[in-house]
Formats: sequence, structure tokens, C-alpha cells
Amino acid sequence: MEQSEVVLRAIGILTQSAEWIRAAGGDSGPAAESGAGQIGSLLAEVFPSFTVSPEATPLEAAHAVTEAALPAIMQLIGAFSFVFSELAEVHDSGRTDISSEAVLRDLALRMSRPSGAV
Repeated sequence: MEQSEVVLRAIGILTQSAEWIRAAGGDSGPAAESGAGQIGSLLAEVFPSFTVSPEATPLEAAHAVTEAALPAIMQLIGAFSFVFSELAEVHDSGRTDISSEAVLRDLALRMSRPSGAV
């Protein structure tokens, strides 16, 4: 999965989570379950499938998992960090004319363009 796609998914999760919180009034019900499904879907797409030999020692198994998962972890951290920095920049500038959802929407549009790669 390309980094720009991961960023777009992170934007979607953050945007949707704000809507779930408002709709649920802070109560965790079906909205939280739906969010867990969306997050699980993102993780399934980003993390590679891999196998660990049944003969592997615990240390070898840990190394295999780390080696396989680290690029995906870095990709997710990068995506959420990028989105956070974009939101923080607008917040820190003191702008009150734009909501966080509008910032996320604008960022999603920019990321959807071919030149929007992170």
C-alpha cells in the first residue's frame, strides 16, 4: 500500500471517529465497533502476511515478526504523524475559521492528487 493511501485511510479514520463521538454522545456502542472494524481493515491491508517456522526459537520468531512488521508500523506512524502535524499547524496558527474536519477534508483532496504523495 502506497504511503499516500495510508495517509488517506488515516484521514478517514480520524474524520469518522469525530462523527462517531458526536453521534454517540461520548458513549461507546455500535460506533466504537464500527471504528474497530475500520481500523482492523487498515491494519490487515498495511501489515504483510508472513509465517514463522515452527522450528524457530522464540528469539528467531520475534526477529521474524519484527522484520516483517516494522515497515508497516513505520508507515502507519508516518501517516498519523503527518496528519497530526497538518492539524497542529492550523491549530497553532490560531485559525478559528476552519474546523478540524475541514482541514482533514482539504488534506484528503490534496493527497488524492497525483502530486500529493507524502
